[in-house]
Amino acid sequence: MKKMFLVLVLLHFDGVFGVDPDKVKSVSVMEGDSVTLHTDDTEILRDDVLQWMFGAQNPDTVIAQINREANITSIMDEQLRFRLQLNDQTGDLTITNITTAHTGLYKVQIITNTISFNIFNVTVYARLPVPVIIRDSSQCSSSSKCVLVCSVVNVTQVTLSWYKGNSLLSSISVSDLNRSLSLHLECVDDSYSCVINNPIRNQTKHLNITEVCQPCSSGTTAVMDHDWMGQVSDHLDVSDV
Repeated sequence: MKKMFLVLVLLHFDGVFGVDPDKVKSVSVMEGDSVTLHTDDTEILRDDVLQWMFGAQNPDTVIAQINREANITSIMDEQLRFRLQLNDQTGDLTITNITTAHTGLYKVQIITNTISFNIFNVTVYARLPVPVIIRDSSQCSSSSKCVLVCSVVNVTQVTLSWYKGNSLLSSISVSDLNRSLSLHLECVDDSYSCVINNPIRNQTKHLNITEVCQPCSSGTTAVMDHDWMGQVSDHLDVSDV
């Protein structure tokens, strides 16, 4: 008797399972905003079945679908029910009031005689706090010197920077929750600012010299101590600033 063997080959590509990474569409959105994922179709035909799927690593859970033949349009995911809007004509999916929990992969597949699909890699960035600027008086050796500390709390994947006007003085990438950036000056003026940003938004805190440091006297230019310029320090108690 002849024996027959069935061999199952499993292929894995970097990024999304079985998909060319170059064909995955990247979408960035801020927490609380709305985003629409487009099917690139102008109309769902009479016999089409459309499914939207979601997963943090692999889009394998059906969250919404249109069955044109059965005349059914439905939102399947209970947690997303009040956030999802499905366009009955094009199949476009809108997610309202999006949160960081909705970061992940979204796949739309249209089933007719064949199956076509698009995949979206959606990144949701948390809202940015306004940086806090204080004077660290413990670091001042004289009344004319000033150590400015700019702090942010409860943030990830952002950059914190000091500017004088439009000129970048120093910056750090913040991967943990609580970080600060110090700048040591002989004197200051109101052209300094601290900026926190991610790839799609930024928040700026402008220095108020009447609140934190002795202003430069008339005709005096702010001088940076290069031993301190751009020094990064972990603020010991940033939750209190």
